[in-house]
Amino acid sequence: MEFPSSTFLKSSSPSSINGQFIDSLCESDGVSKLKIPEVKFTKLFINGQFVDSVSGKTFGTRDPRTGDVVAEVAEGDKEDVDIAVKAAREAFDHGKWPRMSGFDRGRVILKFADLIEQHGEEIAMLDSIDSGKLVNLTKAFDIQFATNCLRYYAGAADKIHGETLKCTGEFQAYTLKEPVGVVGHIIPWNFPTVLFAAKAAPTLATGCTMIFKPAEQSPLSALYLAYLAKEAGIPDGVINVITGYGPTAGAAISSHMDVDAVSFTGSTEVGKLVMGAAAASNLKTVSLELGGKCPLVIFNDVDINMAVQTAWQAVFFNKGEVCIAGSRIYVQEGIYDEFLKKVTDNVKNWVVGDPFDPQVHQGPQVDKEQFDKVLRYIESGKREGATLLTGGKAIGEKGYYIEPTIFTDVKEDMLIAQDEIFGPVMSIMKFKTIEEAIEKANNTKYGLAAGILTNDLNTANRVSRSIRAGGIWVNCYLITESSIPFGGYKMSGFGMDSGLQALEKYLKVKSVITPIYNSPWL
Repeated sequence: MEFPSSTFLKSSSPSSINGQFIDSLCESDGVSKLKIPEVKFTKLFINGQFVDSVSGKTFGTRDPRTGDVVAEVAEGDKEDVDIAVKAAREAFDHGKWPRMSGFDRGRVILKFADLIEQHGEEIAMLDSIDSGKLVNLTKAFDIQFATNCLRYYAGAADKIHGETLKCTGEFQAYTLKEPVGVVGHIIPWNFPTVLFAAKAAPTLATGCTMIFKPAEQSPLSALYLAYLAKEAGIPDGVINVITGYGPTAGAAISSHMDVDAVSFTGSTEVGKLVMGAAAASNLKTVSLELGGKCPLVIFNDVDINMAVQTAWQAVFFNKGEVCIAGSRIYVQEGIYDEFLKKVTDNVKNWVVGDPFDPQVHQGPQVDKEQFDKVLRYIESGKREGATLLTGGKAIGEKGYYIEPTIFTDVKEDMLIAQDEIFGPVMSIMKFKTIEEAIEKANNTKYGLAAGILTNDLNTANRVSRSIRAGGIWVNCYLITESSIPFGGYKMSGFGMDSGLQALEKYLKVKSVITPIYNSPWL
């Protein structure tokens, strides 16, 4: 699936070299015109019911346009995780979901996808109000990806099977692929609906049951999706949602003795904690999709306008809150100066503002913590000697808006070249030779993805085989499909989301061997 091209450039009259800021907080008469969707579900979802947390505690989920609390959501803790795991275990050990045929599970998953499609606008608005995502883009991409993902794995549900094996003696052997059991899913805030579907779909297809812990910044869509799952006919206990914080609810899932597998998407630092908790408890299966600091390597022979548009999309899509953001831009020296001029011109047409406004291209960062973190990295870039080409400042008096920011003269050892910023910050660096480009691209602890722009097939083949990353885009960027495996090298984690390979995370292989007597053949 390609991210819609309309997400990243739209002509409008610039107010300054740093683009525009549309303040949608009030009309000219001072009356607020902020759109706030109705929030229907704020309690934990356990065993098919919405319930209060055991402690009765709640926490506020905030609108990043203003910082104001949108809703009070139940704060789950270890006791709530215990209840949810018990429900998921009962549903797995004695419920009908693992005992349904793959074909029948697929039919229910298809209905789930249809319901998400029908309620797509409401779900998109919840993700926008929680995370600052562009509502039109969320409807066009996130909802479509989620429904496509569920339909893809619905088709796979009745195609999970083992193998018949040859033995050297008078024996026959075969393998079974069995559901692993109860799965814990811990998902981040940048693509709440996409990642809920990407985790739930293969887990459902294999016959497992699960507990979700959405990010505390974006809990609303997960609760709505759980409600739709029940409406679709997914049995009680199969999908449970515990809203709360990572150090409490997330840690309880990772260390729970009755959770058989945990799948985590988020930062490398937290991924290490999840892995440690899994090892210290019951050695549960772990899969991690972690951080990235992805290079986009642009060669002299490429069309300059295509290169600028691809680089812009790679960095500023979803306000830079993307693990596969191509935030390290390497431009070959022959086109470097022209690239700088054209990429700076792009800023003039870039509109920052209310994500509910269709004229806007970039909404606010997800919360105050992330907003402050991005600004600290910008200050670090300036302090370490990089040249600030454009941007670099917060916008407006309310909310968490940041100008699209471009640095040049960036050195490999600078923090802005090494750390995952997760914000609208582009670092542009120059290179001469293919060998230099490969060396620079691999000069990172991460290995999630990379991009290559060239018209030379030999260059594309050589560089794509030389960069140590889980996904390589050639003459494109951010193209994702449910059929394409997605995962990283090095400190970007292990285990695949998407593709048929994702099913393997939720399956165990069992070998069965029996003797055979008087067989006419072996």
